[in-house]
Amino acid sequence: MKSAYKYELANAAGVNYRTFQRWLGENRDKLQRLGARPRQQLLPPKAVRWICGEYGIDL
Repeated sequence: MKSAYKYELANAAGVNYRTFQRWLGENRDKLQRLGARPRQQLLPPKAVRWICGEYGIDL
């Protein structure tokens, strides 16, 4: 898994960027432990892997 932008993950999930931001907001603590900051646009590989697994996103 490699780094990905939030907008890329939102597109892959088939949702609006704002909706995707809400999803991430529900898991803010978990994402911070994985190295993702709230305003960060480019997410680290660990966070991308977790998001893809949690929301069923295929990259």
